[in-house]
Amino acid sequence: MEGIYAFCVGMLTACGIFLTLRGRTFSVVLGLTMLSYAVNLFLFASGRLAINSAVILGESEIYADPLPQALVLTAIVIGFAMTAFVVILAMRARADLGNDHVDGKDPDEVAASMTLNKKGEIN
Repeated sequence: MEGIYAFCVGMLTACGIFLTLRGRTFSVVLGLTMLSYAVNLFLFASGRLAINSAVILGESEIYADPLPQALVLTAIVIGFAMTAFVVILAMRARADLGNDHVDGKDPDEVAASMTLNKKGEIN
């Protein structure tokens, strides 16, 4: 069970990093969301994975650590606020710049504006 859990956290992290490094803002938002999910799962696993363990005292013989659960709840709220901020920022950039590229420049326009001089250097 721990191997599959670690694989899922690693896969979410890898996909999140890949999407964060893309050129469009929507991919960056999805990548940040996946990274926050990976961090949430990692924080949750830091309290040890246990089956049939209760947080409330007296309910079972094995107790779960409530601190990672509280950290995950806090991280969910922070992640939601961060996602809402980045989406609003992306919408504003789209309205102001006319495209949704992270740097504000369309790659086709940048490639078309580059010219070579007589020495073969890019101007």
